[in-house]
Amino acid sequence: MTQTLEIRPIGFVVGGRSEVSDDRWSGTAIIRLDPEFPAEVIQGLEEFSHLLVVWHFHRASPADVALHARHPRNDPRWPATGTFVHRNHRRPNQLAQSFPRLVRVDGLDLYVTDLDAVDGSPVYDLAPYFREMGPRGPVQQPSWPGEMLTDYWAEPTG
Repeated sequence: MTQTLEIRPIGFVVGGRSEVSDDRWSGTAIIRLDPEFPAEVIQGLEEFSHLLVVWHFHRASPADVALHARHPRNDPRWPATGTFVHRNHRRPNQLAQSFPRLVRVDGLDLYVTDLDAVDGSPVYDLAPYFREMGPRGPVQQPSWPGEMLTDYWAEPTG
């Protein structure tokens, strides 16, 4: 039985980076929430340092979805891994999660840094990051993500 979920954005990313790229994410962006929401939907949010944000790869196409194993970033130095081992737009629902730092709240505008979504990205959900709900126990991963993401949060060059 197939179940469909229909959701609408709660806001959009404004500013920040305008071009999609694999690395060198930095800078400040705004998550601008739907102006129809009452201000109290974010009451108390300013007390948190980080958010969990669910957003859509809106510049991707359904044709980009890749339901097979492939090398991360098409680089043969790293092992071919399946669709759900990658964190990119080639996933079936083309959704992403980010954990940006909340800089300040101004009305329904949330100023954030370290958000790896581009200007115009629809935001489908957000919540404060609770340390107690993060991973329990040691976090384990192979070496290739650390090698691949060395410059992910680095400042832009040039």
